[in-house]
Amino acid sequence: MPSPMAPNLLLSLLLLISTLLSPTLAQRQQTQINSNSVLVALLDSHYTELAELVEKALLLQTLEQSVASHNITIFAPKNEALERDLDPEFKRFLLEPRNLRSLQTLLLHHILPRKIHWPDSDSPAEPTRHYTLSDDSVVAGGVNPELKVVRPNDVVRADGVIHGIERLLVPKSVQQEFNKRRSLESISAVKPESAPVVDPRTHRLKKPSPPVPAGSPPVLPIFDAMAPGPSLAPAPAPGPGGPDHHFDGEAQVKDFIQTLLLYGGYNEMADIMVNLTNLASEMGRLVSEGYVLTVLAPNDEAMAKLTADRLAEPGAPEQIMYYHMIPEYQTEESMYNAVRRFGSVRYETLRLGQKVVATEADGSVKFGEGEASAYLFDPDIFTDGRISVQGIDGVLFPAEEAASPVVAEKKAEARSVTRAKLAAKPRRGKLLQVACRMLGAIGQDSRFTICH
Repeated sequence: MPSPMAPNLLLSLLLLISTLLSPTLAQRQQTQINSNSVLVALLDSHYTELAELVEKALLLQTLEQSVASHNITIFAPKNEALERDLDPEFKRFLLEPRNLRSLQTLLLHHILPRKIHWPDSDSPAEPTRHYTLSDDSVVAGGVNPELKVVRPNDVVRADGVIHGIERLLVPKSVQQEFNKRRSLESISAVKPESAPVVDPRTHRLKKPSPPVPAGSPPVLPIFDAMAPGPSLAPAPAPGPGGPDHHFDGEAQVKDFIQTLLLYGGYNEMADIMVNLTNLASEMGRLVSEGYVLTVLAPNDEAMAKLTADRLAEPGAPEQIMYYHMIPEYQTEESMYNAVRRFGSVRYETLRLGQKVVATEADGSVKFGEGEASAYLFDPDIFTDGRISVQGIDGVLFPAEEAASPVVAEKKAEARSVTRAKLAAKPRRGKLLQVACRMLGAIGQDSRFTICH
């Protein structure tokens, strides 16, 4: 038999549920804003860029609830601040779907939970802090105000007001998220590492080399970093420059070649580097990796003395130019001080195993020995801390190649002619003496005048 208390208990539960639901229904009725609201005015105003961002951030419902509960103040950046003045990468970051929360925080940072009428005059001298819907604050007034109003009280409604401001307000939390995303700190799951390398001698994994501080000289010798010869493969493209790399080698090489052309008298050197060889790209890659170079550039008069036999062999222009490049950064002053102090200095060149000798002569620096020597003629044509170009008045060759093939051939011919003359005279006299003796031995008169 059912208890007489059951209907009363059921009636009480229904009354309780209706009581709890009545505020929610009333709140839903109150969120229906009228056409004279400040939100409708924002969507119809000339702040079209801000209105578009509000719609993309899905903030209309949130702002409707805020307007229903209290008045608001909107600081609206002008369209130019969101179109031209905004960083394209930052704008792309805001419009990505995964960064929706950052976009919402940015927009709520421009809205105050109360209605503030801005004075028509300039900002007050005393700084004033205003707390926004993003749980952060903005400072107006003072010497360098963060909030600068250019169109005060631009749109005024009963439930809010819109002030036009000069630029976009970016909270620190959004800026930090953008920096993390740009540096791949928040999305990199595993730190990239190179593949393990097995030592062929011990058959064990090689230990990774310790990290090198930024800006320090390269670990590998410059000969290991150079590209293979033209018979194996062409030189690789120069390394990219920019903020993520220490040096922009390609730009520095272009600058020094252009300086050679503008300086005058070194066009042949620039032409060989750009058109006959791949040394320009090779030097750009080396400088991008942190290496330094000193170029001994022969002038046009010296380059004109090069014969076709010197340049005919495959790879000869590269070998000649390599012998004029020192893997050190030297200036005219540093080289002159070195030769004055030590008398003779041997500089390593990019031609493996070959060194160029520098000595002091006539108050200048002399490179090479004997006839194949050159003086430092035009000092410091180009010096930028990575590449140093010193003009010389001759083409340098190693000691075993110092003599030109044509000159060597002429000297060999002269030596052979001299030896032939010296050998012909005694041989001709001995033959005549023997012939005359034979004629006298057989009892015949010598009728040859050559015997008398």
